[in-house]
Amino acid sequence: MRKLPISMQRPASVLGVVLSAALLAACSSTPTSDSHRFSYQIPDQPEGSSGWTEKPGWAAEKFAVAAANPLATDAGYQILKAGGSAVDAAIAVQMVLGLVEPQSSGIGGGAFLLHAAGDKVQAYDGRETAPAAATDSLFLKPDGKPMAFHDAVVGGRSVGTPGAVRMLELAHKEYGKLPWAALFEPAIQLAEQGFKLSPRLHSLLLKEKYLAQDPAARAYFYGSDGQPLPVGTVLQNPAYAQVLRAIARDGSKALHEGAIAQAIVDKVRSHPTNPGVLSLQDLASYQPKQREALCHDWTPQGQLPVRSYRICGFPPPSSGAIAVGQILGILSHTPAASMPLGADGLPTADWLHYYTEAARLAFADRALYVADPDFVRAPGGDWLNLLDNRYLQERARLIGQQSMKVAQPGIPGKVQVSHGPMPEQIEYGTSHISIVDAYGNALAMTTTIEDQFGSRQMVHGFLLNNELTDFSLAPRTADGQPIANRVEPGKRPRSSMAPTLVFDKETGELVMSAGSPGGAQIIHYTAKTLQGVLGWGLMPQQAINLPNFSSLNGPSLLEAGKFPPSTVQALRTRGAEVKEQELTSGLQAITRGMAHGKQLWLGGADPRREGVVMGD
Repeated sequence: MRKLPISMQRPASVLGVVLSAALLAACSSTPTSDSHRFSYQIPDQPEGSSGWTEKPGWAAEKFAVAAANPLATDAGYQILKAGGSAVDAAIAVQMVLGLVEPQSSGIGGGAFLLHAAGDKVQAYDGRETAPAAATDSLFLKPDGKPMAFHDAVVGGRSVGTPGAVRMLELAHKEYGKLPWAALFEPAIQLAEQGFKLSPRLHSLLLKEKYLAQDPAARAYFYGSDGQPLPVGTVLQNPAYAQVLRAIARDGSKALHEGAIAQAIVDKVRSHPTNPGVLSLQDLASYQPKQREALCHDWTPQGQLPVRSYRICGFPPPSSGAIAVGQILGILSHTPAASMPLGADGLPTADWLHYYTEAARLAFADRALYVADPDFVRAPGGDWLNLLDNRYLQERARLIGQQSMKVAQPGIPGKVQVSHGPMPEQIEYGTSHISIVDAYGNALAMTTTIEDQFGSRQMVHGFLLNNELTDFSLAPRTADGQPIANRVEPGKRPRSSMAPTLVFDKETGELVMSAGSPGGAQIIHYTAKTLQGVLGWGLMPQQAINLPNFSSLNGPSLLEAGKFPPSTVQALRTRGAEVKEQELTSGLQAITRGMAHGKQLWLGGADPRREGVVMGD
């Protein structure tokens, strides 16, 4: 893998970039289809910092994998090097992430996987579902008011039927090249032989208030003094290894039926203060879905020559692709479309004004319309009505010189709806994986157990999700209108996850795989990276390094300490309420670019987390 020095001083066009002659020579490797030759080797285990660690950017010729932890990235790399496909690598990465980054994702949660094989783009939905016994009053207190967020989260009440493993099994049947069982070997070996507790996991344990209430989690993550285990502690998780061996042998059935399923249900239903209603039948009957990817065209104006792109994302129940597309589409009808970065290499106050106004408009629509499409009809019968160019142009006309502070939803498709808008609600968690293989396949997968450490319930070495709190805790608005994203039996909660694949519209070639964790902020982190790479011509690492910014249809949020005071004041002069706060993205991106006469994969990983890119 070539490490690519990144300078933030001058943007460089990703699609026509000439890399420095100082690039390190890439390791050469020819994938082999001989699956029996795969033999996992535990790598040296780095202990990189979790605050802000400069990342060099990377380049590879044949394949690449980007994930949120070096051990997970390495597992995917070894699979690709052994001749595995992108899906094979994603499975290995996910199983290791569930071990080394358990606060974010795992087999007790769900995932959205966007896969491209040539011009065929498929969306695999492994989102959790509400139990059959759940009702829309699941999170209401006896007085009829919604529970406080963490009162709802901690315990069994918030646990939805996990779907990640069964979804990955479905994708593997179509695109796997190595045997299913081989893909679990990295995580099994690491779980049995041990891995070093990372700085990020330790720092999150220090801040965590609820996890130690669970006896199994307390015994695993904390010492006899009740304090989180120190950085570098070698953790072994034989219980998780046993579960993975069962899944490797018997497939997803081992998780969704039998003794492991019974343990999950017992944990959920027997919580002493906050039991849930998940059943064995919920687990056994869970089915992943294949959905049609949500694709739209975008022609950024910031680069010459102008190029058009086809951006594909995940459809509802995710709101990510719609909101990202709306923000970028609205911006294209404003002066921001042709605004460059400032002389300091940062987004200007003028550009940020237009961006945050576009974000307010997008989030207003998100709150009213987006929910599980099996339960809620798209406005006008088609989700693409929310991305219609004329509609976005109409929305852009609402942006003036002063901030609207709070936007109202529009009427796409010219059809009124009978739902009320969902109040903004806390969202957390997740992890993102981007992979391109040597066979021409690519994927972007965002995976989650929702809140940090999920429901704080540990079973057989893995954590259960709290995904049901992605539903609106209140089923109706104050005036009695039902909220589209309310709890209903078998329903999938709305998500902000935004796994994204970008193609050159003219040639159809893959240009980019990207995504991020971060709850509702995922939308903005992903939009920032698309704008940075495709609109401003930055290298992927440069785009990821840009300060984060957002609005969830309220205050304008800026990453603390990353913008000059003049920018903050200029936004306030325009009437915006501005808050500076931590905005910890976990972006991964792999793009296609020309260098030294070769097409290379150029990768970037977020300096705010522990991720890296590897490839040959």
